[in-house]
Amino acid sequence: MTRVLRFAFIALILAAPAAAQDIRGLEVCTAEKSMERRTGCLQSNVEFLQQALAKYKRETQAALAAAARETATYKVEIATLKSEVAALKTALTKLQQELTDLKKPKPEKK
Repeated sequence: MTRVLRFAFIALILAAPAAAQDIRGLEVCTAEKSMERRTGCLQSNVEFLQQALAKYKRETQAALAAAARETATYKVEIATLKSEVAALKTALTKLQQELTDLKKPKPEKK
């Protein structure tokens, strides 16, 4: 989560030289003459960015949760397959032993 926030912050810093209108939802605050209006504009931009970060955080957490569920499913499937392989190995060993016993010559009774 921290990495996502850092990435978003770095992306915003790198985008700073570009015009604010390059980011949909942000307003150009430098056009405002009044300090109150400029402050309001900046606060609006901050709120927009906080909402965007919250949205991306929720999406990332949902994706991580889905990946965790998928991983858990795969772990169960792997455990099942391992037990099946062990059962097949046991059956193979038993069949090989029976085959060896059948190939042995039977002692003749007199």
